[in-house]
Amino acid sequence: MIRLKILVAGLFTAFLFTSSMAQELSRNEVSVQGTGFVTKDSEKNGIKQHTTDSGGLLVSYRYHFNRWLAADGSYGYTRNTQKSSATEGTINIQSNIHQITGALVATSPRQFAGLSPFALVGAGVLTFAPTGNNPSGGFASGAEEQTKAAFVYGGGVDINLTQRFAFRVQYRGLVYKRPDFGFTVGIVPLPSNVNTHTAQPSAGFVIRF
Repeated sequence: MIRLKILVAGLFTAFLFTSSMAQELSRNEVSVQGTGFVTKDSEKNGIKQHTTDSGGLLVSYRYHFNRWLAADGSYGYTRNTQKSSATEGTINIQSNIHQITGALVATSPRQFAGLSPFALVGAGVLTFAPTGNNPSGGFASGAEEQTKAAFVYGGGVDINLTQRFAFRVQYRGLVYKRPDFGFTVGIVPLPSNVNTHTAQPSAGFVIRF
């Protein structure tokens, strides 16, 4: 009788192990999300800097090493306007922003009511490419394209629809130095060493394979 119980327990354990391994077979993920891009205002040397809020796109590829850890590579795009003002004047510079980041992702090995939470931390770059136009006025022509290093952190949850498909809700925070585009307001140069923070909430679909 004892041997039978041991055998049953062993078979049950093997079943659980096999099931968990089966869940790990989908190591690859691709997601497409719509995002917000909300940047904190800053002020230095008498110059106030405000960035308009905008929406954009975030495309990510994620590879799962195991049930606990994954690597994430993402590309994001948005367009906004940086408004810099001082007593000497105001300039508005509209730019396309290209975001490339890499991150390590801590994932939950279990689902909770069909939800899979995760947290991430990493780094990347933001490239600010002036568009050469600005409907708000005050545009300074000849703005330089600049690339800034960024620290990224965040987290979210996957709402699992099937084993292969999920809906992702995510928040990412980006910390970086503001671009100055090589410009001055009057005789005052734009601050180039001011740290700022951008909140990037997003939501979209995930495909696993």
